[in-house]
Amino acid sequence: MAKSWATLGVDLHLEPAGSHGLRRGLTDALRDAVRTGRLAPGTRLPSSRALATDLGIARNTVAEAYADLVAEGWLTARQGSGTRVAERAV
Repeated sequence: MAKSWATLGVDLHLEPAGSHGLRRGLTDALRDAVRTGRLAPGTRLPSSRALATDLGIARNTVAEAYADLVAEGWLTARQGSGTRVAERAV
């Protein structure tokens, strides 16, 4: 069953079942939302705690997905400023 991301009203089409798992599914869904423009550059993402609660998954899963996307250049993160979509995503 796909879950929606109520925080921003964006349907990420996250499908947690299957061989890829929750973290990979979330990472792929976020990357796709940035790539297709559903998440615009500079958009502040919800905290890992808020998104995890919204999706009903572990906070660490969200934190790791965010970290993966920061490492890939899709997101930027600064302590105290939150996580945002990179201005110039890869």
